[in-house]
Amino acid sequence: MKGKLWSKDEELKLKHLLDAGNPYYVIASQLGKSQEAIRQKLIRLGLKQVEHKQSAIPCSTTSVHTPPPQLPTELPSVEEALKILAEALKLANKPDLNPVEIRRLQAVAKLAKTYKELLADYIDYRRIETKLIEMEEKYARLAQATQSTAPRSDTDAATQAPTQ
Repeated sequence: MKGKLWSKDEELKLKHLLDAGNPYYVIASQLGKSQEAIRQKLIRLGLKQVEHKQSAIPCSTTSVHTPPPQLPTELPSVEEALKILAEALKLANKPDLNPVEIRRLQAVAKLAKTYKELLADYIDYRRIETKLIEMEEKYARLAQATQSTAPRSDTDAATQAPTQ
């Protein structure tokens, strides 16, 4: 079941809370919405945020705004899926529909909803994948820097130790 529509004020408050680096659970509490509603709205608005785990430990990670990943060309965009759904809704208002046409339009509506949900998951997975690649690259740089500053042998370590 869908919740109530977002007002422009709620969208502005969402953006301000996101810019302030608040985690989803704080934003959800401030706006009186679920964390999933916040996540979905951010996806629809094209905003991305580093996900925060709910914990007692304060997190210094700030929000990150990245453009949505490019979709493969074989996938229809959200706008294209909405156009298909809008056309199905127009056709559903015709008074002389037979039962077969009604079932077909119901199937189109259900497919559009499923597509939207799967597309949101796909975009989220791509964001996670991108973040993982960034973290692996950062880890590799840190490991390389650690190796270049580490003592080369036990004898080197002994000569570097302070003597009393």
